[in-house]
Amino acid sequence: MSDTEASLVIPHSPRRIKLGNPGPLGLFSFASTTFILSLYNVNARGINTPNVVVGMAIFCGGLAQLLAGMWEFATGNTFGATAFSSYGAFWLSFATLLIPGSGIAAAYAASPNPSKEGDAIAIFLTAWMIVTFLFFIATLRKSIGLSVLFFCLTVTFMLLAVGDFQKSTSIHKSGGAFGIVTAFVAYYCGLAELLTEDDIFTIPLGKYNSRMA
Repeated sequence: MSDTEASLVIPHSPRRIKLGNPGPLGLFSFASTTFILSLYNVNARGINTPNVVVGMAIFCGGLAQLLAGMWEFATGNTFGATAFSSYGAFWLSFATLLIPGSGIAAAYAASPNPSKEGDAIAIFLTAWMIVTFLFFIATLRKSIGLSVLFFCLTVTFMLLAVGDFQKSTSIHKSGGAFGIVTAFVAYYCGLAELLTEDDIFTIPLGKYNSRMA
């Protein structure tokens, strides 16, 4: 090929792949897992052992949210990536607490003071309450829907932690009730992200005043 012919060759440009919105996957996964566990926390149908949520926590709340978080990184959404990845890790770690093979519950059962397991779980929940509150602050420049979601989740973690610290069934059930509310807010936010202008209708997430954003 001559120099003249070489100069006419147009370099191949890689085809840009447009990513879909991973938000609905993360929100629906979070909402469904939270809804199931919260029903157990309020003793729905007399259920007081939450271990059935383990599979849901690993594959839906955990794996699906973790994947949504990774895809949010690809879209450039730092908030969504951090939030989904964090709560994916939360559900995976929470499921580990309930898996007999992990030995975590057995270690407390064999200790001189088995009741300290509740305090340990309360500390675990307190840490996530702090993380959730920080996410809530970040939502104050995003949308009202997300702010309501993270506010409700902060209160849910707080009530569950206090319930475990105080060994109070009523406070723990209150945390479960708030968790149900949180789940439905997450369902709403997920649907708002899923519906586009191409659909029959859309629902608002609510925007803050532009002077505040």
